[in-house]
Amino acid sequence: MVIRRFMAASSNEFARYSCELLSSLGVCVARRMFGGHGISLDGLTLAIVADLGGGEMLWLKADDDSRAQFEAALCQRFVYLAKGKAMGMNYYSAPEEAMESPEQMAPWARLALEAALRARKSQKKPVKRVSVSRGQVPGHPSKKGRPSAPDGQ
Repeated sequence: MVIRRFMAASSNEFARYSCELLSSLGVCVARRMFGGHGISLDGLTLAIVADLGGGEMLWLKADDDSRAQFEAALCQRFVYLAKGKAMGMNYYSAPEEAMESPEQMAPWARLALEAALRARKSQKKPVKRVSVSRGQVPGHPSKKGRPSAPDGQ
């Protein structure tokens, strides 16, 4: 299978077209990033538009749960070179036939959204660190830098 690459009049035009293709999910927004575009829905990135050397392509978010479906459809994994080393990301090219209409893209868009939601859910919440000055007990203010006296003293 040959993956068709798209050469749009402008990268913004192809990004807008990609948002139209993903419209079964809701209103998507394309924002410039790293020479391409990130496509998000309600602040959640579910796709990117990038040119890895043969024209711009739509790359959909994937993960361990959806990777096999993308590979079965002969989608290419997003791989770029960094300092001469191949680096992969959890994005796969959209199937060629899905690039024809929002209806054909809908199941692939849903896979990308589900992968993005799982990725957000699995992110750990940052641990709140509390700075404690020497000699202080958290929650017990001291006077002029001296440690608080124990209760009753």
